[in-house]
Amino acid sequence: MSEAGAAALSAEELAAVADEMTRAGADLAGPLRARLIAGGRSNLTYRLDDGSDEPGHAWVMRMPPRLGRTPSAHDVGREARVTGALAAAGFPVARPVVVAEEGATAVGLPFAVAEFVTGRTVQSRADLDALDDATLEATTARLVETLAALHSVDHVAVGLERFGRPDGYAARQVRRWTGQWELVGDPALGPLATELGGRLAATEFDQRSTGVVHGDYRIDNTLLSLDGPDGPRVEAVVDWELSTIGDPVADVAMMCVYRHPALDLVLGFPTAWTSDRLPSADALAAAYERAGGVPLVDWDAHLALGCFKLAVIAAGIDHRHRAGATHGEGFDTAAQAVQPLLEAGLERL
Repeated sequence: MSEAGAAALSAEELAAVADEMTRAGADLAGPLRARLIAGGRSNLTYRLDDGSDEPGHAWVMRMPPRLGRTPSAHDVGREARVTGALAAAGFPVARPVVVAEEGATAVGLPFAVAEFVTGRTVQSRADLDALDDATLEATTARLVETLAALHSVDHVAVGLERFGRPDGYAARQVRRWTGQWELVGDPALGPLATELGGRLAATEFDQRSTGVVHGDYRIDNTLLSLDGPDGPRVEAVVDWELSTIGDPVADVAMMCVYRHPALDLVLGFPTAWTSDRLPSADALAAAYERAGGVPLVDWDAHLALGCFKLAVIAAGIDHRHRAGATHGEGFDTAAQAVQPLLEAGLERL
């Protein structure tokens, strides 16, 4: 099956998705149409519409790639569960409409459909460079404040008590990403990965806070409003497939690790979040604490863990690319990011 064929949704599949949406209470004005809007370094993302120009007649559908999946890396059901709980708590997310997790589904895979949130995406360096300095500074402040607000949500009160184990988060992450490396890693870089993973496994992380962890937080995983009377705001945080309950310090560390230039290689283009117009990782961390976030305990160790995680993610992208399971361009550079990230993690330790 070609990449385009693997990503395409047939008329029969869309009709079946529409039936499930209707049963969930969605008001469809006509047959669904789908447009692929993200090619799926992890999940595939489609914009759905029913031909109506009226508000409320557009949705977003997420599903795993049909080929080259790795265990636990494409859990759209988890995304829907956490966004549903956070939406009820007033946190900015896209509200779920329908989730099909198990057994035979309309498309043969788990999928989730959420309401479409109008907002601006800032993904590339060009997107970011279109913002003036004042807008960019205010936007960055809102991003950091939003992450701090996420970490202040009482996960038990919003029904996410069983969404993840509350303790030992860093140690579980080390085990998880070490296991993923064994599935997708380049044997030539095995010694580096083994050294970093081993040193992280020997680190005693002092977890003093527990909350909802997004796991993939940066500017391009948000939808923004930049022209409102009160200045920029975050309309929705998206891409929750790595979310869980854990140590918020790790979430802040990942946001800062994504400032590493290797992110451009992972995503295959000059990204917004690696721009030198943005604050440094240390400045972002300080801004987070000023915004009321949790104390950043064991900071260097969490940064090293973030580097390890991103290195394994890059290796996974390359693994799926070599398996012919990616769609679109920009996947052929991910392998080049793995070694610099492993080395950066070791340097932090």
